[in-house]
Amino acid sequence: MANVANGSGASRKKLFVGHKLRRLREQRDMTQAAMARLLDLSPSYLNQLEGNQRPLTVTVLLRIAQILQIDVATLAEDEEARLISDLREVVSDPLFAGEPPTLTELRAAATSASTVAHRMLSLYQAYQQLNERLQAMGDRPSLEPEDQSGAAHFPYEEVRDYFYYCNNYFGPLDEAAEALARTADLQIGDMQPGLMRHLKDHHDVRVVLENHQTDLMRRFDPATRSLYLGAPLDPPSRSFHMAHQIAQLAHADLIEDMIAAATLSSEDAKAICRVGLANYFAGALLMPYGAFARQARETRHDIEILAGRFGTSFEQVCHRLSTLQRPGQPGVPFYFMRIDQAGNITKRHSATRLHFARFGGTCPKWNIHEAFARPGKILTQLATMPDGTTFVCIAYAVIKGGGGYLRPTRQFAVGLGCEVSHAQDLVYSVGLDLETLSSAEPVGVNCRICERTDCQQRAFPPIGTKVTVDPNDRRLAPYLFS
Repeated sequence: MANVANGSGASRKKLFVGHKLRRLREQRDMTQAAMARLLDLSPSYLNQLEGNQRPLTVTVLLRIAQILQIDVATLAEDEEARLISDLREVVSDPLFAGEPPTLTELRAAATSASTVAHRMLSLYQAYQQLNERLQAMGDRPSLEPEDQSGAAHFPYEEVRDYFYYCNNYFGPLDEAAEALARTADLQIGDMQPGLMRHLKDHHDVRVVLENHQTDLMRRFDPATRSLYLGAPLDPPSRSFHMAHQIAQLAHADLIEDMIAAATLSSEDAKAICRVGLANYFAGALLMPYGAFARQARETRHDIEILAGRFGTSFEQVCHRLSTLQRPGQPGVPFYFMRIDQAGNITKRHSATRLHFARFGGTCPKWNIHEAFARPGKILTQLATMPDGTTFVCIAYAVIKGGGGYLRPTRQFAVGLGCEVSHAQDLVYSVGLDLETLSSAEPVGVNCRICERTDCQQRAFPPIGTKVTVDPNDRRLAPYLFS
């Protein structure tokens, strides 16, 4: 806090963090009037702060941090940087003629006009999707009925953004899951019997293993109060789906309130968000915040040990580690992602300064791509981003059975990482050269927005650069750019 009080950091720029204040208040289930009394502010002033009509002063920032027991950085950083990163990627597109906005201009847009900035991102996403559809029309005999309006919706991306800007932490759901794990006689590490018993005793739902539908994972029949789970599912997956069903039955109202506050644009997005929030509850129930965060620290975040102790999968543990951002009790900030063999990102989240690209794949120099060739082995890597930030990265291939000989397996690779400043808290830093960071692998986000000029893996030039082709000068890349 000394830096803020002495006039550096947050005090050198105006802080418009209304969305974060509102989220902190909603996490505590408080009205604006109640929060204003707690912080000794007038309700009208708090309303203006939440509406980004007035900036947050240093005095009020310190008061909020002390009373709500949160880190100043929770309010002063992260989300603004994410929005600036997203805007920077978008405005670099040649679609926008002329010189791109400066970093100062992007920061001004992210702080004083964040709603407009978010809508610009949504508009650009719609443009990208519509452009792809137009390019594909030559291969299709006609547009599907739902496409004839020309509207382009991005329900998955919209929900992903909602989770992203909530820092992938949802306090009310997380706390409800932790309370249930404590009071429902659920044994951490072997919750399956207790979850079956809880579904039967509290919701009159019986769990049935389905042997005939080989592609089934979970199906709930409200008429018969039966939850059908696919027989090929492993124990961690069965427990997860039972916990998911408990979320839908016991916390539907809470989930609906959170969806309403998210102001999603379509029913499809709301349905996807409903599933995502129930999944969040399931992970939080299988790995209750307090116990999980404590054992994560004690084991130095050894994923295999944690998976064994909590009866969960490698991927479930990685995802849960990326959600430990409870105010006052934050864990190590991790990024988490999952890719398929084509390099498509199927899951992503970052509580770090690493901001995933919205469009395109990932940098091929990341060790996550190598994981497919080395199944069963946890790979480690020191990777330095173009901004100089170095990360400890781990990667692991995940193979999910198809349920039969004629049903192919599904293969993914998961990546987890944190900034090198947290390396001492990570068992995977053992053996890495933390003293000579210059030996770290130079990695980017993806070629589209990476500014490195000396990358031997570059697939195409970064957007916004001037490209020249010299027939008398051939380099690793078939073009030069500046």
